[in-house]
Parts: sequence; structure tokens; C-alpha cells
Amino acid sequence: MSFFTNHIKLDIEWGHCDPAGIVFNSRFFEFFDIGTWMLFQTALSVPKQLLLEHFGIAGLPLVEAGANFSIPLKFGDVAELESTIGEFRRASFDVRHRILKNGKLAVDGLEKRVWAGRDPNDRSRIHAIAIPADVIERFRIK
Repeated sequence: MSFFTNHIKLDIEWGHCDPAGIVFNSRFFEFFDIGTWMLFQTALSVPKQLLLEHFGIAGLPLVEAGANFSIPLKFGDVAELESTIGEFRRASFDVRHRILKNGKLAVDGLEKRVWAGRDPNDRSRIHAIAIPADVIERFRIK
């Protein structure tokens, strides 16, 4: 099954970098988060700031993340972030991220997230709820 892939241009700024001038590794997880929200915004045609309200959910909490680093990114580099769904399950999903520099894989990442709703008995708590079939369908490549 193939899913829609979203592409984002990344301009590497000084604030992304450590004192050696290369992107600090935790920044890649920030890039991944941006990639996930933009993927959902684009595939579902709902502005990211309205996704929670539109679908009646509490969020898309991150439950696991990882990355492999192959090529360093430095201040002034321009890279491309590709984000796509790896797999949908009943209430969770994987997002695969690839950051390319000059067409070469610099960072390969994975996030596991949950489609979460508020607990009806305690609104301060959230829990996994089933991802609607029509949401999943919007990501499929036909």
C-alpha cells in the first residue's frame, strides 16, 4: 500500500546548529514533528491549527521516535524533508521521514504516533481512539 508523501524545503539556520556548525541531533525530531503536521494538513486539506477541532481529537501524541544519521547538515545548507505514512493501524500509525541533502539521504527517521481523544470520564486524560476510515483513505495513492 502506498501513501501520499509530503515534501518540505529545509533552510538550515544558525539556530539549528551546535557550536561546531552542524545541526544538533534533537533538531531533527523537531523537523520530523513539522513534517508530520504538514503531511496531515496537506493530505486532509485542513489547516494544521484546525486539525484537532475538525476531527474532534486531542492530538497526535508521539509514542516512539528514532533516526539514523548519514550525512551532516550545516549552517546554510538547503535540504528536503520527505514525510509519508509507513503504516496505519487501528489507533496508531507510523510516519517515515527522509531528509535529503543534494539528493542524498542525510537522515532517515521514524515516528510512531497515536490518534488520541479525550477520556469522556476525565477530560484531563487522553487515550487512543480508532482512526476514521475516511482519514486513512485520504492518504492512499490511487
